[in-house]
Amino acid sequence: MAPTGTLTLGHSPDPDDAFMFYGLAKGLIPTRGFRFEHILQDIQTLNERAARGELDISAISIHAYASVSDQYVLLPSGASMGDGYGPMLVAKEKFTKEEIARKKIAVPGTMTSAFLALQLWLGQSSKPQAPSSEETSNPKSQNPNVDFVVVPFDQIFKAVSTGQADVGLIIHEGQLTYQNEGLVLCEDLGVWWGRKNDGLPLPLGGNVIHKRFDTATRKTISEILTASIRFSLDHRAESVQHALQYARDMGRDLADQFVGMYVNHWTLDYGDKGRESIRRFLGQAFERGLIPRRPKLEFVM
Repeated sequence: MAPTGTLTLGHSPDPDDAFMFYGLAKGLIPTRGFRFEHILQDIQTLNERAARGELDISAISIHAYASVSDQYVLLPSGASMGDGYGPMLVAKEKFTKEEIARKKIAVPGTMTSAFLALQLWLGQSSKPQAPSSEETSNPKSQNPNVDFVVVPFDQIFKAVSTGQADVGLIIHEGQLTYQNEGLVLCEDLGVWWGRKNDGLPLPLGGNVIHKRFDTATRKTISEILTASIRFSLDHRAESVQHALQYARDMGRDLADQFVGMYVNHWTLDYGDKGRESIRRFLGQAFERGLIPRRPKLEFVM
């Protein structure tokens, strides 16, 4: 179907997403008659909304895509890939993997790619079975081998410092600022993933479009979003300036560094390596019983 009216576009209130969609938000690129309503919510909320099929276009965790591939198609642009870096496990003191496996871990959401990477790193597996109603309502019961507590991503430092958790699984700008909190790095899951997977980047997030739109419309929307990303990369200074309003406790230089981590050549197109990394990430998760099915990866080409 061809869209009418305004399309909903969900993304996180973070400097990398703000940078990515600067040209679109400010009307600096052609939109071919389409209008976009920018809906800014944290990634866990966007994952949950995608599960309900609510948004036309959305940022989503690659982990969550495994559950919504029947409703959404991956767009070729908008990826967040950890190329030699990724979600980090931090604590007040350095713990080994064996020690972390016995600690309480503050995580930013059970449907985040960071949480799935943590489970793979720990070597966790779970026999797939139909969950009871109690299990469905209690995410902890679905992951019985990990002692964790779900905390908003920007509260994970506090959870560790106050003793609510022993270890924090940090994403976003926390990867650059954890030392300021007196914490030390125990493991960088992006480094670990690359070491175990032929140097491939760790797939963290992407953009999806709902399958209710026909193939031609999907392609047009994809081209518009890609044009916004390219505009920002070509007009970096002004785009970073726009993104600063979403940079929590970051100065311009740190915000620019963070944006560069997650808006780069991978963001313009996954490429063959990016697509292979997603196949491996979700394939390994399926083989461990950590996701319910091996999703068929569909990309707007």
